[in-house]
Amino acid sequence: MDTCPTFTAPATGGQSISLPDGQLTVLYFYPKDNTPGCTTEAQAFRDQHAAFAAAGARIVGVSRDSLKSHENFKTKFELPFELLSDPEETVCNLFAVMKLKNMYGKQVRGIERSTFVIDGSGKILREWRGLKVPGHAEEVLAFVTSL
Repeated sequence: MDTCPTFTAPATGGQSISLPDGQLTVLYFYPKDNTPGCTTEAQAFRDQHAAFAAAGARIVGVSRDSLKSHENFKTKFELPFELLSDPEETVCNLFAVMKLKNMYGKQVRGIERSTFVIDGSGKILREWRGLKVPGHAEEVLAFVTSL
């Protein structure tokens, strides 16, 4: 995928976020609010937020959770960035992040943890799929600061 599909989705803070919108954006997809890996990933992006902002990039998280769940997650962990709610999997499907995964021996459909760096014109500069959380936010930050 070379270009960000055009979309608008509801986000925390009573906002809607549309892409592309002229801003350098780190769009990260994660399976579920308040789960160990997703919480660790959100905290890592939170802890690097000032460095991303200094590099001219904003962070936006996406999962299938409701806006209410997102607002609680954002407040609980003091996340300084918005979270998109995608319960119908519209944005997830645009980025092809829905996968069959094995959980406790059962096949379940869920979000494959993925991150996309999108420039202001909508060009996808880099993507990570099926990633591991430790060190990921730092790797994305290193890429963004190299631009």
